[in-house]
Amino acid sequence: QWQLVESGGGLVQPGGSLRLSCAASGFTLDYYAIAWFRQAPGKEREGVSCVSASGNFIDHTGSVKGRFTISRDNAKSTVYLQMNNLKPEDTGVYYCAVPQVRMAMCTLTELQYDVWGQGTQVTVSS
Repeated sequence: QWQLVESGGGLVQPGGSLRLSCAASGFTLDYYAIAWFRQAPGKEREGVSCVSASGNFIDHTGSVKGRFTISRDNAKSTVYLQMNNLKPEDTGVYYCAVPQVRMAMCTLTELQYDVWGQGTQVTVSS
């Protein structure tokens, strides 16, 4: 059974940093793109960052470019989201997700993803 488990969320002050982790099990992560999404209170879920299976293609939504870094460690079946210079508008529940089909690149389109984690809360507040 495909499973994703996020961790690393918490409360941080503006300008601070957090590193989220997404641990995959039940399938071989090496073959699949993976993405991070977030949902702020009262807003729709949005794509944040994604990385292709090879690691050669990465995409970020505009508001996090230059602040967030996505990386993957296939040996550990884990994907990371390093978030620096956090802002209050980064607050939300962060989810990782994978498609169950192989794709050459990755996308921030929610409909392309089939398996989701339970989410981890990130709160940026002073």
